[in-house]
Parts: sequence; C-alpha cells; structure tokens
Amino acid sequence: MRTSRAEEFKEFAAGRASHLYRSACLLTSGDVHLAEDLVQETLGRMYVLWGRARRIDNPAAYAQTVLVRIFLTHRRRRSAGERPLAELPEGAPADPDDPVLRMTLLRALAQLAPKDRAVVVLRYWEDRSIEETAAALQVSPAAVRTRCVRALGRLRALLGGTIAEFAAH
Repeated sequence: MRTSRAEEFKEFAAGRASHLYRSACLLTSGDVHLAEDLVQETLGRMYVLWGRARRIDNPAAYAQTVLVRIFLTHRRRRSAGERPLAELPEGAPADPDDPVLRMTLLRALAQLAPKDRAVVVLRYWEDRSIEETAAALQVSPAAVRTRCVRALGRLRALLGGTIAEFAAH
C-alpha cells in the first residue's frame, strides 16, 4: 500500500511541478533559484500530507495554496537588505515572443509588496475567485478586493499608459 501512495505522489508531483514553478517564478519576480526552492518545499510538504490527501478535495489547489503560504513566510523571514536581481540569471526560461514585455512585467511585479503580488498572481494568473484567494491567503474577501485594487493601481502607475508602449521603450 505504501508503494501505491508513493507512485500516486510521483504522478501528482510530475503533473503539477511545472505549473507550481511558473507560479513561483511570478511570485518571486523571476528569481528562478528561489522559485525552485519554493516548489521543492511545497512538494516536500505535500508528500508529508499525501497519506491524508484523500481528505483534500483538490490537491492541486491545495498545493498552490501551500506554495503561496511558503512564499509569504519566506518574504517575512528575509532581511530587508536582500534585493532581487535586475536581470534574470542565465538559463532562465524566456518567452521567445516578447522577452522585453515579460521582463517589464516581472520588474513591475517585483515592486509590489509580497501579499499584493500573491493576490495578483492568484487572482489573475491562477484565475482564482476572490473567495479562493482569500482562503489561500487566510484573509477576508474584502481584504482581497482591496489588495487587488491597490496592486493593479500600483502596476498601472509603474507601467504607465499601456504595457505595449512601456515595453517598446
């Protein structure tokens, strides 16, 4: 029975790892090394819980919630002196269609507070409802709405007129 659980977890991890990694990259504003660490820690925690996973309605959504919570905990623990790099390290996956736009968006996300960034990623990248986002972040739906408005306003201020205009410069 233990081997079947291990096999089930391997399938789950293989199927979700890339999705978790993409979300982690957005949360960390392109810090691929930190994103890898967050995904590894998320999958480690999911493995510990995997025996009880049958009680979890949606393990994929639960893993996403674990990822966001690990990210927020990590941000609280880090010293104020640490800053993300202006450019992605070598080997980072790049979008061949428009790398300038991608970098512009990652830089703008990096300037948001960690909780604001988490709200933007969950609501608009993960396409979660306000209630799901509130549950993942352990805040009220009103707090999610407020953070969304503030974070999107800040992104608009950072990006100027339109994103395409900003990326072209």
